[in-house]
Amino acid sequence: MKSIHKMLSVFICIFVLSCSSSCQDASVYYDNLASKLVSAKNLSEAMHLFNKSLDQNSSNVNAWVHKGNAEKALRDYNASIRSFDQASILDSENAPAWLGLADTYSLKKDYTSATAAATELTRIAPKNKAYWLKKGTLMQMQGHFDNATVELDRALALDAKYKDALYRKALSELCASDTNQAIELLDQVIALDGKHKQAYNAKALALQMQGNYEGAIAAYDRALRIDAKWSVALTNKMHALLAMGRQKEAVNILLRI
Repeated sequence: MKSIHKMLSVFICIFVLSCSSSCQDASVYYDNLASKLVSAKNLSEAMHLFNKSLDQNSSNVNAWVHKGNAEKALRDYNASIRSFDQASILDSENAPAWLGLADTYSLKKDYTSATAAATELTRIAPKNKAYWLKKGTLMQMQGHFDNATVELDRALALDAKYKDALYRKALSELCASDTNQAIELLDQVIALDGKHKQAYNAKALALQMQGNYEGAIAAYDRALRIDAKWSVALTNKMHALLAMGRQKEAVNILLRI
């Protein structure tokens, strides 16, 4: 009798484990299928399959992350945050979950919460320069330029030629009115990427702050050679021309914006 009970217990355990494995497999299957639909821009059907995946296995971290990304694409930001939150609760080391939170909070302009998520990213992967850039950029969005520079320097310590970090650091220097340092950094960006129109525009602003309007206009023109219809550079050039008393040229730009 004891041997029968023992065999029955083993059978039940095998059955339970088999069901559990089957549910996990089904969850992965639905998650993969839904992800393909997301790639095909079929978001509504993808959401249905993500839900089916999580019905099979509510601990599927990847499914929560993928669902969060789909919800973000649908601009359902609150739902997206809930999905990424659930993924981060299940696995606090899951970088895609924290990245999703940082990006979604940014879209909601909740830069404090976005920065907190970015801090988790730098904790998980301190050698990922993009995460330090993201954290520094988010601090800039809150006006914390000194703290932003600290984070950007950490990105540059990993890659001294990281042009995005150099550009962002230049913006911090520009906000601190250190135009010489800003120009030096922007020249590094331009040397790395001669088609970086934002760097030319920022350099023009720095030159304009120094009273060098001719140099500023030349820099705006470099930006406009890259993108002739870029309204930001056109507007800034117009203001520089007005400051120089060149009203006719400024009005010509106004008519084109």
